[in-house]
Amino acid sequence: MKKKDLVFTIGLCIFMGVLWVVGEIVMGLWIALNVKAHIMWLVSIVVVTLAVSVWHSLIEDNSDYHDPKREKYRKKVKRYRRK
Repeated sequence: MKKKDLVFTIGLCIFMGVLWVVGEIVMGLWIALNVKAHIMWLVSIVVVTLAVSVWHSLIEDNSDYHDPKREKYRKKVKRYRRK
């Protein structure tokens, strides 16, 4: 796992945890709901977190396939060939 994937996953988990806590506070203080609603809220947060995490892991990142030095060389050669 790459560093940016790990950072994304940890950030996503923290965000979804905060979202879950805020939802629980709202459901506990202002909206009177039964226990099933709290369970469904937890399940929906977990499912959305897993879905976004899997979706992000399936996105192909092309930055690993490009060598920065080779790209710099190609830009330089392309500039000289235009002249």
